[in-house]
Amino acid sequence: MDFLNKGSETNKTELAYWAQKYAKQNGADNTSIVISKNRSINVDYRDDKIDQLKESTQNSLWIEIYAGGRYSSHSTNDLRKESLEKFITNAIAMTKFLGEDPFQSLPDPALYQGRPTADLQLYDANYSKMTAEERVSRAKELHDLIKGRDPRLISITSGFSDSHYENTHLKSNGFEGNYENSSFSWGASVSLRGEDDKKPEGWKYYGARHLADLPPSKQIADEAFRRGLDSMGQKKIKSGKMPMLLENTAVGGLFWRVLHPFSAAAIQQKQSFLEGKQGQRIGSENLTLIDDPTIIRGMGSRYYDGDGISAKKLVIVENGILKNYYVDVYYGRKLGMNPTTGGSSNITFKTGTRSGAEMEADLDRGILVTSFIGGNANSTTGDYSLGISGWLIENGKRVQPVNEMNISGNFIELFENLSETGNDPYTYSSLRAPTLLFDGISFAGA
Repeated sequence: MDFLNKGSETNKTELAYWAQKYAKQNGADNTSIVISKNRSINVDYRDDKIDQLKESTQNSLWIEIYAGGRYSSHSTNDLRKESLEKFITNAIAMTKFLGEDPFQSLPDPALYQGRPTADLQLYDANYSKMTAEERVSRAKELHDLIKGRDPRLISITSGFSDSHYENTHLKSNGFEGNYENSSFSWGASVSLRGEDDKKPEGWKYYGARHLADLPPSKQIADEAFRRGLDSMGQKKIKSGKMPMLLENTAVGGLFWRVLHPFSAAAIQQKQSFLEGKQGQRIGSENLTLIDDPTIIRGMGSRYYDGDGISAKKLVIVENGILKNYYVDVYYGRKLGMNPTTGGSSNITFKTGTRSGAEMEADLDRGILVTSFIGGNANSTTGDYSLGISGWLIENGKRVQPVNEMNISGNFIELFENLSETGNDPYTYSSLRAPTLLFDGISFAGA
């Protein structure tokens, strides 16, 4: 018998309680169990025909075993009762061979309190109404909107994808949570015939929880095509130190690299340049980062985290001062720190008064960075070296597309050089960043 044949929330909850009871009857002191179901569909349309149409559905059970001061975690996709009995029995037996870990136990139930009561609207009720024909039509629509625009076009790939995720989480000390979410992605990429056999490319994809929140198809097609044209004639320019205007869609290429050092795990493992800096200045007054899991329809919104900690706003950096780390239960115990939350949700920035376009028009000479290409960042020292592409700006105008250039330095210095934030947060990502302006950035080029 497969417990999830009917696919209902009731069945997932029943399965979680059954697995919890079975584990405790067979030697587990406590358990944490997650039952999930994920359906995803992807359509790619390439050069006048369907290139890929793929659908997958996956059911899984993930169980954490606490037994005799020991801990282990296990997962399976086989949810037949006879298979689960063997799976759980073996998991408990293996756990008993591990060493004791005094920091591994279920969270304090007080952390489960205060869960958001508002409807975060994470699931689009119209999701089930979508047909295969509509998905293909959306992918083809973007393709056809770009087709024929320029004789230099070599290839067009457009895509539409969506997913429906259901989750039931049960801990044996009183936590129970259920939620579902949907997500949609729509976009296109192009390649063109450039000079010297080069094939510059451009792309644009958008994501949203609700289908209606995606931009119009023409906007997506226009942006993907424009970014392809922007790549034509890119080259290095002379090295120098100048302002960097970081496009809101490109901020993730920088900030996702620096997020890990804000975690208790990185601090405990001596892999964070931010260790010991809580309460200290790590950036300019323009740097404020707030983790907000309660944004309606936010791509990173949630009611609770993996530890069961109820979702709440968390100020990470305020006016340049490091206020909080991401502290999960396990590493919080190791460090003697109170848990905040184990990982990021929606990261928001303090916004300014001007748009990215206004900031660009006011730039005497600098580089607009539209994407990062490779590079590395050292979480222990904060040093970084990243490849960039974008535009040289002079007197507020884009005068030369650039690529194969690098920026390098230290993240603390970079944060201190943040001179302005835009009023244009990018809401199609869990990193809801505006355009950012940094002074005195070292660019290495020709």
